[in-house]
Amino acid sequence: MASNNSARNVSYDPLPLTGDDMRSGALYNAPPSPDPNVSNFHTPQMVPSELGADESAIPLGAAQPRFLGAALYDGPGPSFRDSFASSQHTIPTSEYTSSVYALNDTGGQGRFDGGYRDDPQDGYYSAEHGGVPMSALPSSSRTMEEKRAAYTPPQAKSRRKIIIIGIVVCILLIVLAVVIPLYLFVLKPSNNGKELSTTSSSSSGTKTASSSASAANPSASAQPVSGGDGTLITMEDGTTFTYTNPFGGTWYFDENDPFNNNAQAQSWNPPLNSTFNYGTDKIKGVNFGGWLVTEPFISPALYEKYLNASTIAVDEWTLSQNMAADTSAGGGISQLETHYQTFITEQDFAQVAGAGLNHIRIPIGYWAIETRGDEPFLAQVSWTYFLKAIKWARKYGLRINLDLHAMPGSQNGWNHSGRLGTIGFLNGPMGYANAQRGLDYIRIIAEFISQPQYKDVVTIFGFMNEPQASTIGQDALSRFYYQAYEVIRNAGGIGTGNGPYVSMHDAFLPRSSWVDVFPNADRLSIDSHPYICFNAQSSAAMSTYATTPCTTWGSVVNASSSVFGLTNAGEFSNAVTDCGLYLNGVNLGARYDGTFAGNWPSQGSCDTWTNYQSWTAQTKSDIMQFALASMDALQDYFFWTWKIGNSSVTGQIESPAWSYQLGLQQGWMPTDPRTALGTCGNTSPWSPPLAAWQTGGAGAGNIPASATSALAWPPASLSTGGAVSTLPSYTPTGTLVTLPVPTFTSLSSTATISAGNGWANPSDTTLMMVGISGCTYLDPWVNPTTAPPAVCPASSRRRDEPAPPSFITPAPQS
Repeated sequence: MASNNSARNVSYDPLPLTGDDMRSGALYNAPPSPDPNVSNFHTPQMVPSELGADESAIPLGAAQPRFLGAALYDGPGPSFRDSFASSQHTIPTSEYTSSVYALNDTGGQGRFDGGYRDDPQDGYYSAEHGGVPMSALPSSSRTMEEKRAAYTPPQAKSRRKIIIIGIVVCILLIVLAVVIPLYLFVLKPSNNGKELSTTSSSSSGTKTASSSASAANPSASAQPVSGGDGTLITMEDGTTFTYTNPFGGTWYFDENDPFNNNAQAQSWNPPLNSTFNYGTDKIKGVNFGGWLVTEPFISPALYEKYLNASTIAVDEWTLSQNMAADTSAGGGISQLETHYQTFITEQDFAQVAGAGLNHIRIPIGYWAIETRGDEPFLAQVSWTYFLKAIKWARKYGLRINLDLHAMPGSQNGWNHSGRLGTIGFLNGPMGYANAQRGLDYIRIIAEFISQPQYKDVVTIFGFMNEPQASTIGQDALSRFYYQAYEVIRNAGGIGTGNGPYVSMHDAFLPRSSWVDVFPNADRLSIDSHPYICFNAQSSAAMSTYATTPCTTWGSVVNASSSVFGLTNAGEFSNAVTDCGLYLNGVNLGARYDGTFAGNWPSQGSCDTWTNYQSWTAQTKSDIMQFALASMDALQDYFFWTWKIGNSSVTGQIESPAWSYQLGLQQGWMPTDPRTALGTCGNTSPWSPPLAAWQTGGAGAGNIPASATSALAWPPASLSTGGAVSTLPSYTPTGTLVTLPVPTFTSLSSTATISAGNGWANPSDTTLMMVGISGCTYLDPWVNPTTAPPAVCPASSRRRDEPAPPSFITPAPQS
């Protein structure tokens, strides 16, 4: 069969087919191979999308392909080749795995036993040495006869040859056992203690590796740097786990080459070194909520510790204050770093890839960069763990949506913005100054992630989470959004591959409200968070929600994809009620049982929705149906959230509808998210691709003057606070903050690793926004109804102040 998987740019050898009419679903009337009853190999057979983009070229009866990429011995290159119906790659130098008859070689290092061979007559591999045989073929089948006519079968391997090879290997091992100790303890005693430090850092961010490895610490280059399903992974703390990925995903990490992007989350998703075609390739993602920005309902144990404090911990602000005061035995503010270390680890990233997902949305707070004044947050430490996130996502082929979840003054007044209470961002007397500060933080992050070392991993930047347009107003918000867009594009440039996609939240306005606000904007995505659990409550059974996502979200997502462009659901969950410990906030109750403030008639006890241990198989099936319908309706999505921590009081997860991980473990989340496709039976779906300018192609970034003139910055006034000209403002005279780059412990004596310097666009030299000497400022978190201070006299301003930065001209394209 002549085929080309254009989505992955892989050519396949032709397998001769005739024009005979064949019954549907059979290749020469052959049964599925290997037999699904005796093998767990992933062999795509009946899913048309796995046969390549050009489905019209697939002849009748070709639903069970048996072919590999072009044989390496016949081609010019030494690289791996992909096996279409395989969970592994073939090894170019191995006589056992280079044949077109070799599929699913599980050894990974040139071994042949245990692999699936598609020749039922090949007894040496299949029967004698534990390989998985091809299903028996009917006598009338011509499959193998024609394949043998097209290709040379693998040569028979004699026992004598194997024995000779084994003897030679044993002799070599004995020689090495003698030579290595002789060298280490006799020839090289004078060099002990003279090894250099593992890395040195220059101001440019280049890490030059030095030193040899000792026998107790083997060279990094000698360690496995890649693998697939069944690989044993050793984490930083020395603990191990087995990588489980039934979808052909391969991990890759080499300390000597830490920015290598060869990893691939699943066989059907492009590896990191290939383009993810947004709009065509679908985002199947999950959030790591509650990790680097804590939330009471996600990590209740952190907050339960301080339920009886004089000031109860209700958000990260008060949690940080309580922790900082808890120094005698509690561990102080460092408890937050312990949370960072333990709540999400490398194993979670591996599990996400193994769950068939391809993106992770990771919320961070602005305090990852800095804090000011009396802000109690643990400053800068969470950035260290976001760097680990980049490393681990790269290792497992996952892409990151960096979500700036919290802004100075709070953009929504909710606990996950850092501080529960009022909205002081683009609102109130410090609203403009806080927005100036926020643009600096967006710029610092954008400059970092636009560097070539990171842009293929951090591919989306959600620059502000859930601002409330109902308070801020769409006009002021649109002007800020445009400034944020310009800042991000100034860092990386315009066009495909230059910096991340820019994700803007809809601010709880209809998506249609944002159409044509930023016409021709380069790689701009609109982010919505569709939840149905925070409005009217119902005691109706879960089964009644089977099609609710389809009817509620499906058509509006289609419409937005057509008229706006890339439309992603940055958050959604399986919750249909607001039951869950601290889901609405610490000690705030729930609408469902009538304990939440306001007029909320009780629908009964929340136990039905939180005690998952009592859920029946039917209940789990109903939740599964809801999850599949949600995924199909939303199309490009990030589930909120990956995991929920146990309550320290009950020892249980008290918000089970919000945990993807728990759903996988308990059987109400799909082990393969692709099964969601078609759940809604969409009769008129939006058809990709996106327009060229929406993906960084022709016309990208050419926003007309008629649009930009309506987006002038700053806004004339704020909804609460009045005229901006009367409000405190900052000036760009402060020391520029750059985010630190990671360090690596390369043990190669020749490896030179450039981790960048944290700043993608060297021509951007504008300083940080800081207070003007002699001017009066209120607390950034002051109540928005507070009267502003007296206008700062012009004489107090520095005469040598630089002009405000302009971001109209994009950085040169790379």
